[in-house]
Amino acid sequence: MPLSIEQKRANFRKLHDSGCFVIPNPWDVGSAKLLAGMGFKALASTSSGFAWSTGRPDNDLPVEQICDHLKLLSEATDLPVNADFEAGFADDPETVAKNVTLGVATGVAGISIEDSTGDAGQPLYEFKLAVERMRASRAAIDASKQNVMLVGRCESYLIGRPDLKATIERLVAYADAGADCLYAPGIKSKGDIVAIVKAVAPKPVNLLVGAAGGASVAEIADMGVRRISVGGAMARAAWGGFLRAAREIAEKGSFAEFANAATYAEINGKFGGETF
Repeated sequence: MPLSIEQKRANFRKLHDSGCFVIPNPWDVGSAKLLAGMGFKALASTSSGFAWSTGRPDNDLPVEQICDHLKLLSEATDLPVNADFEAGFADDPETVAKNVTLGVATGVAGISIEDSTGDAGQPLYEFKLAVERMRASRAAIDASKQNVMLVGRCESYLIGRPDLKATIERLVAYADAGADCLYAPGIKSKGDIVAIVKAVAPKPVNLLVGAAGGASVAEIADMGVRRISVGGAMARAAWGGFLRAAREIAEKGSFAEFANAATYAEINGKFGGETF
């Protein structure tokens, strides 16, 4: 019997109490089901991965379409899902709160709100407004009376402003505004990671790992990180295989790249179908 939304949310919150877990990012129901069968304890959506699957760039889809997608992901498996809710699909706190209410209704167990504006001239929301947006998101979740975690994201490293002090200031303020978990995608050095973990303790920290190399899961756990997500990296890995095979056909007229493909039996069998 499928787990209830309430149980999935309770399971998700408990994962944040101790230890370190990897939370991979599927972009559709199929990838969610495959990941759920591999021993992971939770999933997270990826705004980029989903947008690309619809033929659109990242941050280019409306909240209604995102919520439909989140509902499908949440219903696909018994694993809790953390929603990449971008910047809340609005600038003002009131509309962000309304959109968060829509997000909660999809059945997700967590909602991430970031502070990037999408405006190259002013890439981050002004500090006070960013905090107000986080506080409004918290109020919306509390008003829903649902056990949904709020993740506060500071995008300073991703937008080319790797200022550790300013990043920590924002993350601490987001924690004070009600964020349950803190996240600064783009941080890479052990010193920066440990400093952020200590600054927001005892609240948990999410670390993004989106490229090859770097620290292992065990080494990241030793830094005090509670959870590790991969953003759009798994979608990029899938697209990478697709593009390599397509380019070889288009440019060389050969099909050797298919040697690296998963077999029909491997994939079809994962979905419970017969294999031939």
